Amino acid sequence: MNNQDWPLYEVFIRSKQGLAHRHVGSLHAADDQMALENARDAYTRRSEGCSIWVVKAAHLIASQPEDKSTFFDPADTKVYRHPTFYTIPDGIKNM
Repeated sequence: MNNQDWPLYEVFIRSKQGLAHRHVGSLHAADDQMALENARDAYTRRSEGCSIWVVKAAHLIASQPEDKSTFFDPADTKVYRHPTFYTIPDGIKNM
């Protein structure tokens, strides 16, 4: 079995200054532990990360760009989800 037969993993790194993980790339690995160690070696060589997530690409579920109109349009009719109906009290700074 060569490494192209191994599962594909997506790698997410959280920087030392950040609060969110960011997708940085992909790699093939024989198992989860190997994926985590290879991600560390490949994507945090300069100690830029403080947390790593590896996820089998087969386990990711994503919307498709061509489905944008049917997938996101129902939210456009729910205007109550937008904060335009609320008044900001005096003393609260508007960001």
